[in-house]
Amino acid sequence: MNPLRILIVDDAVVMRRLICQVIEDDPELEVAGWAPNGRLGLERIPQVNPDCVTLDVEMPDMDGIEALREIRKRHPRLPVIMFSTETRHGAVRTIEALSLGATDYVSKPASVGGVSESIELLRSELVPRIKAHCRKSAATLAVKTVMPVSRPRSTVRHCDIICIASSTGGPNALSAIFQQLRTPLPVPVVMVQHMPPMFTGLLAERLNTLGACRVTEARDGEMIGSGHAYLAPGGHHMEVVRASGGTALRLTDAPPENSCRPSADVLFRSVAPLYGPSALGLVLTGMGQDGMRGSREIVEKGGVVMAQDQASSVVWGMPGSVVQEGLAEKILALGEIPDAMKDWLRRHSPTLLVEKAAS
Repeated sequence: MNPLRILIVDDAVVMRRLICQVIEDDPELEVAGWAPNGRLGLERIPQVNPDCVTLDVEMPDMDGIEALREIRKRHPRLPVIMFSTETRHGAVRTIEALSLGATDYVSKPASVGGVSESIELLRSELVPRIKAHCRKSAATLAVKTVMPVSRPRSTVRHCDIICIASSTGGPNALSAIFQQLRTPLPVPVVMVQHMPPMFTGLLAERLNTLGACRVTEARDGEMIGSGHAYLAPGGHHMEVVRASGGTALRLTDAPPENSCRPSADVLFRSVAPLYGPSALGLVLTGMGQDGMRGSREIVEKGGVVMAQDQASSVVWGMPGSVVQEGLAEKILALGEIPDAMKDWLRRHSPTLLVEKAAS
């Protein structure tokens, strides 16, 4: 297999060198070229024909946001991975880039100790993303045949909560879902999206502007309510717990699970015993397998899990693992998910079940 060719667009000489070294150290990758700003980067794309572009958000002459707009006009399917700082300004620009069609993002290793630590961070964060995005269209994941997980029998199944897990590609997937919700949902929604602190708060603000469902970053001890979606803050696990008068959110600094904090497994695992057959889980696009074990616990308690399909996922790691383990009751294209959620709520609302029982 030929190496994947990467074009590096960054005005910082040190950063370019670090990225080049990480790429050159991997036999599956090679540096196709580099450019110090977005304008020259655009000129280089047809010259070197890269498989992927890394694009700094902040650059002189033409910054990453302007360059991304033009790349999407000229090369709509070319994977573009943004680099930004973990500051509020950097987070704002990253969320904007994702909304404009950036494939993914990586935080600049500005706060780590030295060169070796920076290289290791880039190796663990950047390289897997390049490979996942570039090879998505080159091969189709073979789904093994498995027996569906057995569910306990339940004479009454209704939906009282929706829990959502997402990672790579998740911000845009969540945006697509929430902008289709024209009326508030009759149940609360709890969500994990793998992002650093500060990024999750800005993502919640963006989602809150898109549809009728209120979206906020979760707070420790907050009581959850219908028509409201709660996004786990970066750097903290989120759980649901019984509290006087209802259900509350608990944020913890427990060790990462699946190298993630927040972790979808932690959230789903807390939902399963509290809600049993009245829980609906959604596992969206994302790298890795976070959410698979938690999905198993939801299903074993009688709840239902649905997964995004491979074709509409940026990376089919998280939803693919749920499907491969026989945990998904439905496999849905991204565009089908809002209607599937609303239909499930309509057919499994407590009011409807009471009416059926009385007839």
